[in-house]
Amino acid sequence: MRAQVVRSGVRLLAGAATLAGAAGVALHFNRSTLELLVLAASGAPYLMGGAVLGAVGFAATRQWIATGVAVVVAGAGIATQAPLYVAQTGGDGHPVMAMQANLLFDGADPGALVDQVRARDIAILTVNELTRPAVESLSRAGLDQLLPHRYLAPGQTASGTGIWSRYPLSDTVEYDGYVLNQISATATIPDLGPVAVYAFHPVPPVYDTGVWADELSRLHEILRRSPTDRPVIVGGDFNATYDHARFRAMASGRFADAAEQAGAGHLVTYPTDKRVPPFVGIDHFLVADAHATTVETVELPGADHRALVARVVLDRPR
Repeated sequence: MRAQVVRSGVRLLAGAATLAGAAGVALHFNRSTLELLVLAASGAPYLMGGAVLGAVGFAATRQWIATGVAVVVAGAGIATQAPLYVAQTGGDGHPVMAMQANLLFDGADPGALVDQVRARDIAILTVNELTRPAVESLSRAGLDQLLPHRYLAPGQTASGTGIWSRYPLSDTVEYDGYVLNQISATATIPDLGPVAVYAFHPVPPVYDTGVWADELSRLHEILRRSPTDRPVIVGGDFNATYDHARFRAMASGRFADAAEQAGAGHLVTYPTDKRVPPFVGIDHFLVADAHATTVETVELPGADHRALVARVVLDRPR
C-alpha cells in the first residue's frame, strides 16, 4: 500500500512538472501583454526544466507514454534555449570592447565602474539610470579621461541614459515619447569609419505592460530605420529577457543578440541587491554588421544589475 502511494505521488509530481515545462515553452512564444504572462515569461527556462524532472519521474514509475510526452516537452524546451549556447562564427573586422551598465540612480560605485572600464579596455559605454550627481561622480573618478567623448541625457532618477566613447561622437539624437530616455549617436572610429551607437531603456513591464510592449515595438522600429552603411551597437537595460518574444523580434533580421552570437548562455544580470542571487537577464547588447566573440557579466558594487562586457568585431566597410 505504501509503495502504491509513493508511486502515485511521484506520478502526480511528474505530471505537474511536465505541465510546468509545457507552460515554459508556451511562455517563450507568448506575445500577450497580460502582466502575469509577461512576468512569468522571465522564468520560462526554469519552468522548462520541470519537463526533465517529469520524464525522470514517469520513467521511474514505468509510465512510458507519459515519459515520452515529457521527453518531447523537454526537447522543445531545449530547442528554445540551445541557440544561446552555440557560438556563431563571423568574419574579420575591427574589435571593440563595449560595456553596458545600469547605475541604480547614483548608487553604483563610480570608482568600481571606472576601474572596469580601464581594466577591460572599454571603448564604448552605455549606461542607464544616469543622474546628474552620477555624471559628476564618474567624472571625478576619471571616466572622462578614459572615454573623453560623451552624449548624455541624465534624469532625476531612473530616466537618465548616457553614452561614453573613446571616439568622437556626432549625430546625437534623443527620442521623444518614451517614459525613460532613449538616445543614439555616431562614433567615428579611425581606420573604420562611422558606427551607430544606441542606448535604450524601455519601461519595465510592472510599470504597464501595454506601455512596455509599445515601447519595445517602437524601439524595434528605430533600429529597423538605422543606417545600413555602418555597423550598429545597441546597449541597454531592455527590461525583457531572451524568452520574451518582443525582445527576440528586435534581435532578428539585420540585428542579433550579442550573447547568442557568442554562445554565452544565460547571462543573468538582475537583481543583485536582494538576498537571492540574480536570476533574469534583462541587460543586452544587440549588434548589426558585427559579431560578438565574448559576452560576460561584471559585478558592479552599489548597483542592482550586473554590467555586461562584450567584445564586438565590427565589419569593415564594403
